[in-house]
Amino acid sequence: MTSTTGAPSGQATPYVEIDRAEWARLAPAMATPLSETEVVQIRGLGDRLDMREVEEVYVPLSKLLSLYAKGTQDLGRSTSQFIGDQALRTPFVIGVAGSVAVGKSTIARLLRELLSRWPDTPRVELVTTDGFLYPNEELERRGIMDRKGFPESYDRRSLLRFITEVKSGAAEVRAPFYSHLRYDIIPTAQVVVRRPDVLIVEGLNVLQPAATASGLAISDLFDFSIYVDARTRDIESWYVDRFMALKRGAFSNPNSFFNVFADLSDEEAADQARGFWRSINEPNLLENIRPTRSRAKLVLRKDSDHTVSSVLLRKL
Repeated sequence: MTSTTGAPSGQATPYVEIDRAEWARLAPAMATPLSETEVVQIRGLGDRLDMREVEEVYVPLSKLLSLYAKGTQDLGRSTSQFIGDQALRTPFVIGVAGSVAVGKSTIARLLRELLSRWPDTPRVELVTTDGFLYPNEELERRGIMDRKGFPESYDRRSLLRFITEVKSGAAEVRAPFYSHLRYDIIPTAQVVVRRPDVLIVEGLNVLQPAATASGLAISDLFDFSIYVDARTRDIESWYVDRFMALKRGAFSNPNSFFNVFADLSDEEAADQARGFWRSINEPNLLENIRPTRSRAKLVLRKDSDHTVSSVLLRKL
């Protein structure tokens, strides 16, 4: 185990870096609570998640998160006793950030299943920030439809209000529902969160700083935060591969927003995907997403095959 994060030798860093082999040594004493079928169901399009990755990376991570959650619960209980407040226990909130196509959605789903197996966190909910994108009609009105996924395309005040209500211990909180098939908010559907032990909030920009110097950032309400990291060229490759897989699958659905791409040749589709990446997703990654990496408490570094090569954990 080292305390370097790729910084020049001798430079101070707030992280301890644990390479894959050292991290995997934490796993043998922990049983894997998921079956191979469940892992396949959790795996996202283009991800190469397998049982070994679950056992060596994510089971230890879920145990670490359960320790943080229990520690936070204990601290909250002690604080309530100290000030004489009988307030209800509030959810432990985890933010998961990273680029499009980096695998953060799969990781969030996997952590939801793993954390629910630990005794102190049986009720785990997952919400993605896609539901807090402005509807396409509003994006068109503002002239930012081509910047969907950039910070300004989200209703950040609504997202902040949602997490604040969950964190306050509200019995029931509702979030908008986003359809990837229609590529838009569905006004007649909602996601309902009912006082979970853990809430996982997954999205591109969840670690963004506050919009104003005196404002509150979404991440200020997180108890723990994870950034999923990889080389830009690898993420581009994964994005193109996923686009091609969608072309052969979901895009063929006549109700899909992207049905217009279903009849492209493979060469044309790959060119279209690279165009989307270079004009939208890569600039968003470089300008808005990657600069928030240092705000995370834990960074998962991925290699070109989607496996985690090292873990960076912020020192306490």
